[in-house]
This record gives sequence, C-alpha cells and structure tokens, in this order.
Amino acid sequence: MSDTATFAGLDPDTLGDLLQVAGAPGFDRWQDQVKRTGGCADPIHLRGWIVHKDKTTGETLHHYSTDNEPGGRLRVACGNRRASRCPACAWTYAGDTFHLIRAGLAGNPDKDIPATVREHPRVFATFTAPSFGPVHNRPDRGVCRCGARHAPEDSALGTPLDPASYDYAAAVLFNNHAGELWVRFVNRLRREIAKRAGLTQRELAEVCRVSYGKVAEFQKRGAVHFHAVIRLDGPDGSDSPPPSWASTDLLTDAIRAAAEHPYTTITVPPNEEAGYVNGWRLRWGRQLDVRPVKAFGDGSEITEQAVASYVAKYATKAAENTGTPDTAVYCRSCRGTGRSRLYDRAGSPLSRCVTCHGTGLGEDLARLDVPDHARRLMAACVELQPLYPDRHLARWAHMLGFRGHFSSKSRRYSTTLGALRQARADYRAAQERGALGLDDVEPDTVLVLADWQYAGHGHTPGESVLAASIARDLQLNRQTAREELAASGGADHA
Repeated sequence: MSDTATFAGLDPDTLGDLLQVAGAPGFDRWQDQVKRTGGCADPIHLRGWIVHKDKTTGETLHHYSTDNEPGGRLRVACGNRRASRCPACAWTYAGDTFHLIRAGLAGNPDKDIPATVREHPRVFATFTAPSFGPVHNRPDRGVCRCGARHAPEDSALGTPLDPASYDYAAAVLFNNHAGELWVRFVNRLRREIAKRAGLTQRELAEVCRVSYGKVAEFQKRGAVHFHAVIRLDGPDGSDSPPPSWASTDLLTDAIRAAAEHPYTTITVPPNEEAGYVNGWRLRWGRQLDVRPVKAFGDGSEITEQAVASYVAKYATKAAENTGTPDTAVYCRSCRGTGRSRLYDRAGSPLSRCVTCHGTGLGEDLARLDVPDHARRLMAACVELQPLYPDRHLARWAHMLGFRGHFSSKSRRYSTTLGALRQARADYRAAQERGALGLDDVEPDTVLVLADWQYAGHGHTPGESVLAASIARDLQLNRQTAREELAASGGADHA
C-alpha cells in the first residue's frame, strides 16, 4: 500500500470505510483483484462459476466459483476509454490507440503491416472549426484582443469577448455535423487525388487507396476539431506500394483542395419561426495544418512516435476541458426529445414529456457547476432540439452537440482495436492455463462451462481511495519500466 500520507485529509466516513476494507480477512484477495483490473475506478462485479472438463473422459480439470471471493464477487475492468471516468482503463485504451496509429506509420510484422509502409506518402493534418465569434486567446505575438496577456491556465481562454454576439447555435451545429463533414472531406479527397493523377474514380480505386486514422479534440472554446494521419497506399492497403505518381506534395495539395471545396459543406436549413432566418453553411475553418510525417530519429518534430502519442492522448478525452459535466444531462424518459414516447402526436399537449416538461433535460442547467460559456453551449443544444429533432442535440448537450466517434480509422489503415484486445486476451488466457497446470492439454480437448451474472459495479468510498492508490503504483511501475527500456535502446511505448 502507498504511504499513509496519501490518505491524509480524508473525511471520517471514508477513512473508516478504508480501514474496514484494509482490515477485512479477504483484503489481500480484493487487492489482487483490483491489481488485475489495473486499478479500475469502476469495476464490473460478477457472480458465477467456470468449469474446465476433459471432453473425452469428462474429468474436471479445474473449477472456479466466486463463492470464495471477497463479497462473493469477481471484479473485472470497466473498459471505459475516458480518462475522466477511469484513468486506469483509459491508459489501456490509449496504449492500444498508440500501437494502432504507430503500426500504420512504422509497420508491425506481428500485425501483418510491413515496415515498407514508412515509404508511403503520409501526413499529419489538423482540421479546425471556423470562427463563431472572437474569443480570448494567447497569440504567438502581441496580446489578446481584450488587451491582456493571458496565462496558460486562465479560465477566460476560449470564452467569447462578447457572449451576446457569439454564434452559439452555429458552434453546436458544427460539432453535431463534424462527423458528416469528415465523410464529405474523405469522399472529395479521393476525387482530388484522381484529378491530379489524371484518372477517373474507378481507375484510382484500382491503383491507389486513401487510408487514415483520426481523433477528435475539443478546443477551449468548445469547438471540436480533428487530427488525422492520412496515407496513400496501393489498392490492397498497407502491404501494397502506392503508384509512382503518389507523393507527399500531391497528397498535401489534394487535402487542402478537398477541405476548401464547396462539396465539403453542409447546409442546415433555416427556421424562421425561431428567428434563424438564414440557416447555416458549415465547413472547416481556415486554419488547416498539413505536415509530412518523418521517420523516427531524424530530428523532425512530426515523427511517427510523436504523432502516435499525440493521437493516443486525445483518444481518451471528451469535452471535459471546456468544463462540461462528465455524464449526459438529457431526460431518460424521452431520450432527450422532449416528447412522450407513448403519446406522440404533433400539436397535442399530451405529446410533451411529463418528466422533463418538454425540455429534453434531466438536469437543470442553471444549477450545474459549469462555466457560463459551456452552459450557453449546452443551452443552445436544448433550444435547437425541437427545431432539428433528428440531430439529437439535447441528448448530446454534455458533449456540446458532438455525437461522433472520438477515434476512428479506415479499414486498411492498420490493425484494429478488437485485434489488439484479442491478442491481450489470448496472452492472459495462456497465462491462466499455465497457472492452472493446463499447458500440456490441447485447448480443443477442453470443454469450458460457465455461468456469470451481473452483480453491480464500482467501489465503496474507502475502496475507491485504495484502488486509486493501486492504480498510481502500477502507473509509476510502468513509467519506470518504460524509461529503463528507452535508456537501453528499446522501443518506446505509449
């Protein structure tokens, strides 16, 4: 257990619970379970049993039951990707994302991605949102428009200079449509590449493929933007060379043209009754950054290692840096629509959800402990919900309207998160067979019978403090091992 100073300042109830847990007869086994989850902050509790039998003889090779576990439960990791929810599971998710992105840049024979992928044209591009009004910032030169030099952690950064004129509706609608803007961009990018190569769309598909991996990030102003690794391959993906005309310069030029093309625009229709008489034309902002990705160790800032680490870092984040709540705020009864699911008839007062009174919210925004700028963005989602009901804005108000995947990739970019998780599961299964003395038994000759039931989740207050301490110790051990590996010349890890 960590130093007792870690637990200083705890309230008496939490401290009492902590001491009770630490003094319980099954504490060592509880601690072992938590270590196996990596110090998960919100583990899933299971009750049940598993039996390994020999298929031929019917002999029981091993039997396990949770009856002898602390509290009669087995704790398994929650697997949540968000660092604000579970830092331990988010660390695992970030590591998987790191390996996925880096394998698509440097190759990985174990994952059937050849090292020759390094020779393919590839860039790291950042797609930002347009301006919705001037905000407090830290320009490279001079001072903010307000006349001040803001400190890096100044809470005013990202907030509007004039909230009354800031286009909050456009901001949340952009977030809400960002995923569709990306799809339009990718479709247009293929056309731009084909145009520069003098080919038709069909001819391009026969000789070249666009592969990518991307991650979303929220700026302090609450606008989402994308960081993407974009690569040109042959027709079969990473294991086939791109055509001779494919170059980094051609890819860069095509990306800029595709991002600025009128096709890469989404028009949101006006609603004159609500005062939105012009509607919106949503497109990427002018600050498009496209840089070639260099091989590791050449002195460049945009290296394979740096890009993979950067993408992995933001794959575990959401909108929490804008001050929004960590959980959804929509009404569960109507799923944020504000309308009754039992009696939904246009114009009828009975169609209004009786739980939220038609607001679509399960929380009172005025009472939430969030910054005023985040509150206004969330309020804009609620205001626009009845005007554009198919956009589910109230349901995603805690994400400021964004409803897409935080990380995604094209099919042939690299390996998959599922494959990485399966490899980890196979490794742990092999470890388990060794611990059970089943190494010499062919897996195909073993019949596995199991019965598991959900029994809850989470920790008591005292358990939460102990689990956080275990997670910190594990993280410190990993960091030390990584530094030793790097010092010895080994490969770096996320």
